Amino acid sequence: MVDIEAWIWWLVAAAGLGIPLVLTAMPEFGMMAAGAIAAAIGAALGLGGVAQVLLFVAVSVALIAVVRPIAARHRTERPQLATGTDALKGRQALVLERVDAEGGRIKLAGEVWSARALGPDEVFEAGRQVDVVEIDGATAIVM
Repeated sequence: MVDIEAWIWWLVAAAGLGIPLVLTAMPEFGMMAAGAIAAAIGAALGLGGVAQVLLFVAVSVALIAVVRPIAARHRTERPQLATGTDALKGRQALVLERVDAEGGRIKLAGEVWSARALGPDEVFEAGRQVDVVEIDGATAIVM
C-alpha cells in the first residue's frame, strides 16, 4: 500500500468539498474546503493529526460564522444604484401644463413626461415643483 502524506488527503478533501459547492451553490461547502486547505498547510508544516482536524474545524467554523451573515446581508439589501424608472422615483419635477387626476405634463430629468396627480382631488398648476411618487408606464405619478 502506498503511504500518501496527510496534506495530500486534505487537498483531496478540499476538492471533494468543492464538488457539492458547484452542484448546490451552497457557500458553506466552499468555506469547509478552505478549512481543508488550511489543514493541508498545517499537515505540510508538520502538525499532528489532532491539530490538523482542529485547524480544519476552527477555520471552517470561523468562515461560516463570519462570512455567512455578511453574504446574507448582501443578498437582502437593495442595490445602491437605482437605474431606469426606479432612478426617477423621489425626484422633483417642474409642472409644464396643469396636472390633475386626468393628466398633464411635467419636466423630469430634462425630459417632458406625461403626469397624473396621486390624489383624485389634487391639482398642480404650471410652474410648481412636484415630487415623483411612481412611474406607471410612460406616466409619472406626482404629488
